[in-house]
Amino acid sequence: MKNPKVLIIYTGGTIGMVNDPETGALKPFDFEHLYNSVPELKQFDYRLEAHSMKHPIDSSEMNPTIWADIAKTIFDNYSDYDGFVVLHGSDTMAYTASALSFMLQGIQKPVILTGSQLPIGQIRTDGKENLITAIEIAGLKDEAGEPMVQEVAIYFEFQLYRGNRTTKQSTSNFEAFESYNYPLLAQAGVDIEFNQPALMRKGFQKLELQTNFDPSVGLVKLFPGMTVKALKSVFDIENTKGVVIESFGNGNTFSSTELEEMISNYMKEGGLILTITQCRKGTVSFGKYETSRLFMRLGAINGYDMTCETAVTKMMYVLGRYTEKEERKQALEKNSCGEFTLT
Repeated sequence: MKNPKVLIIYTGGTIGMVNDPETGALKPFDFEHLYNSVPELKQFDYRLEAHSMKHPIDSSEMNPTIWADIAKTIFDNYSDYDGFVVLHGSDTMAYTASALSFMLQGIQKPVILTGSQLPIGQIRTDGKENLITAIEIAGLKDEAGEPMVQEVAIYFEFQLYRGNRTTKQSTSNFEAFESYNYPLLAQAGVDIEFNQPALMRKGFQKLELQTNFDPSVGLVKLFPGMTVKALKSVFDIENTKGVVIESFGNGNTFSSTELEEMISNYMKEGGLILTITQCRKGTVSFGKYETSRLFMRLGAINGYDMTCETAVTKMMYVLGRYTEKEERKQALEKNSCGEFTLT
């Protein structure tokens, strides 16, 4: 299809900064002068429109309320555009991509998040290429006229990743992101080469908006010598309804009757435990080692190879959408949008 229509949504972040010629300071990008700032876009036959959030923020300030605003903007404009590009700071981009994958259930159009390590106004910026290629991907169709990408993804430094399988791995390199347990969706070189088997294809589904996230989530990273006493405020149902545990290796923990009793009591009161691994590569495999049997005995949920970003946002999504513990447990165990690999 010629002249695809793409909506660019600006949330804030480094990519949206340009130098003020009068002060020399960085200021938010003015989308009314998009083509002047990035003249390469004039070569597209795309129809581009831009929407800026009311209060652009540093991505460190991102939260479920702003995720909901982004998701609702996409949902409300879904029928009017062929694809969406979300400009976002890199620090929490993987969290936002994961959250949007749960908020926009059944999406069958591209939502491409991108950003940069250097402001778009600087000579050596990576922002221009990231923006240009993200827009191009957002408008691409396959031979059947269907969107090439039908999911939430991150594009950064020539690579397209599934959004909820991605982690920021560098603060200084242009190659800021990595997907350790899922292959690339596409590689951009002279041509954009898509990895067809890796692309999400679910058949026709109705798009549903699910923005009721509950942030009553705890995150615990185990370490040798950790005292159980320090964890008691986390495993308190008054403070948290669900806890993500970053375990050792394949889902292991240190032996502790005090820890087991604390988690057991927490779960009896309705709390949920989702176990992932601290390792960037690999998966949780309960029972492989004796030290993982504590989680098995307690009935903790296996998070397999989910990233920390995805585990946290999925827990928020499940707690917000479902009220019964069994419903929540089943939802956490379900691979709803390609967020983990079942082994």
